[in-house]
Amino acid sequence: MTYIQDKQIKTNQAFNKEDWSSAYKNVETELTNESLKITKGENIVELNGTLLRNGPGILERGGQWVHHPFDGDGMITAINFKNGKPSLTNKFVRTKGYIEETKINKFVYRGVFGTQKSGGILNNALDLKFKNIANTHVVKLGNEVLALWEAAGPHALEPSNLDTKGLTTLNGVLKANEAFSAHPKADFNSNYSSEVMVTFGVQTGPKSTIRLMEFSNAGENSGELIFDRKDTFNGFAFLHDFAITTNWAIFLQNAIDFNPLPFVMGQKGAAQCLKSNPNKKAKFFIIPRESGLFKGQPSITIDAPEGFVFHHVNAFEKDSNIILDSIFYDDFPSVGPDENFRDIDFDQYPAGNLKRSIIDLKGKKSQFETLSTQTCEFATVNPKFLGLKATHSWMACTDKKTGNAPLQAIKKINLTTKEEIYWSAAPSGFVSEPIMVPSQISNKEDDGYLFVLIWNGSRRGSDLVILDANDLKELAIYELPISIPHGLHGSWVNN
Repeated sequence: MTYIQDKQIKTNQAFNKEDWSSAYKNVETELTNESLKITKGENIVELNGTLLRNGPGILERGGQWVHHPFDGDGMITAINFKNGKPSLTNKFVRTKGYIEETKINKFVYRGVFGTQKSGGILNNALDLKFKNIANTHVVKLGNEVLALWEAAGPHALEPSNLDTKGLTTLNGVLKANEAFSAHPKADFNSNYSSEVMVTFGVQTGPKSTIRLMEFSNAGENSGELIFDRKDTFNGFAFLHDFAITTNWAIFLQNAIDFNPLPFVMGQKGAAQCLKSNPNKKAKFFIIPRESGLFKGQPSITIDAPEGFVFHHVNAFEKDSNIILDSIFYDDFPSVGPDENFRDIDFDQYPAGNLKRSIIDLKGKKSQFETLSTQTCEFATVNPKFLGLKATHSWMACTDKKTGNAPLQAIKKINLTTKEEIYWSAAPSGFVSEPIMVPSQISNKEDDGYLFVLIWNGSRRGSDLVILDANDLKELAIYELPISIPHGLHGSWVNN
């Protein structure tokens, strides 16, 4: 398969849905330190570190498919680079539910996104237990790798071989199975003396409580909780992600209702009971960071624009404003009870667009502008610029400029001038979240490497592509020895 790099998307070739859906299959093998085959380019000697990726690895048991891939058991992939030479280790997170279901090759837990146990409604009604599937993100905190799923606690893994140690309370910081976000932020720019990891947990209900936590993530105190506060807000809060600046943590409470009755009665998954409410107003919850200049001050609530947000890109402070870039959908995207996720109609599915909110902290109001109308997701900035004004963002996007479709291209956008350049895997390649790794020998914002895991529909397998973050030129392509389904999030850890 030939990939394409240019300043403008030129292919506009229709994708083959079978090429896209062929990624959805179980991962059959676990490997340890398997050397990767390079198919184009050269090893990058400067690279010394590990690319960590998480995502669903089990999508079918005993002939029954999950209703949504987000219900699949988490599988971690670690690609370790030593002087540019990569080797791959992959392993399923041995959660309680994974072990139980693997023994009998059958789903025994309901899934948040609609997967049901066999036996119909009667066998699912009143069963409110969830399986912690540890499938959303993977990060390193202190001396442990953490597999994250936001509705429950993190699973600790052994960094050297990805063996599962078990659920962790992070040395007593968390209560048993307390919710711990799948979107922690590594902050290199805080008022604290070294790198910190900022994260949160949320307890939802008629009132929702956000626990904002900051951990040291460097030096002898790495992994230690250093700041902790709780804030309570009115209403049910569905909070998947958040953003930070040096002084603030920013949450967007989508205008959404949760009716638990269909879930309780065994008719739907919990996420299928979420529904946008056009009569409600979305809210920004803005919490002072305990490491910032406004420590101890009360939180701020401000009306937010219409739309639904899973992921934020970055935020920064400008005078008394917070500038927040996010991926907005017109409505909450959900796979209905009678739909097949492998055969969805993309034209009928809400598309994500890159938009900017200007939040006026003094005037308690916000404005809204569109940065790009092209369908996109999984946007990122140079991690060293997280919480600061960043000029560049990289994201997964469609190969075409208008309409919805699978993510097949990588776009770099100048957030000031709106100039865009592209790299495309179309027509038979499909991209995941790009991971930006800054250069170790340059401080220029867009000097570094972009790691992109590709589903290669031509050979029904996975490739790892490394792009130059500056101009999106291909530096190296590796053929992976396992086939990895369309996944979720990842991170880079320097050796």
